Amino acid sequence: MFLLRDDISDIARLLEGGSLLCYPTDTIWGIGCDATNETAIQRLTALREQEPGKGYIILVDSVDMLKQYVTKVHPRVETLLAYHQRPITIIYDHPEGLPAALLAKDGSIAIRVATDEFCRELIQAFGKPIVSAAACKISEPFPPTFGAISSEILGNVDYVVKYRQDDKEPQEPSAMARLDRQRELEFVRE
Repeated sequence: MFLLRDDISDIARLLEGGSLLCYPTDTIWGIGCDATNETAIQRLTALREQEPGKGYIILVDSVDMLKQYVTKVHPRVETLLAYHQRPITIIYDHPEGLPAALLAKDGSIAIRVATDEFCRELIQAFGKPIVSAAACKISEPFPPTFGAISSEILGNVDYVVKYRQDDKEPQEPSAMARLDRQRELEFVRE
């Protein structure tokens, strides 16, 4: 499908149909798909040449959506999500209702509550989480801008979002943290 401009409801329908899309997140450009569609996740894994068990990040639109996929959100994590200035991805053990293809070898999943308005609106329109994998092969450095995404990646997704393609400001991945055994926040990536 080719759209002259981005229409969130049309993009949500593409996701529902199992499409891969290249889109700007609240951090770097990503390749996304329906986080509950195993066939779409397998296509994404093949495109990125990613080993099974490496795990993915998924984006949700709110803490309420997050709570649909994790058994308990620790109060420290809720506070961090509410007040952290930079987008932050949290690693959760034992998620619920997500395909095994998304999970790391230890059974955990990385989830970020999207802070970007476009991402939140897309997730709300879609009604489910969206995978957010860097728009590159797993062996390559992440693209800091849209212009740094390879033509191979762009040519193998079903739709490329037009929003923010002209941004020249380099972006970085989110901070990443998890709760350690003492229930203290441990930053895996700053």
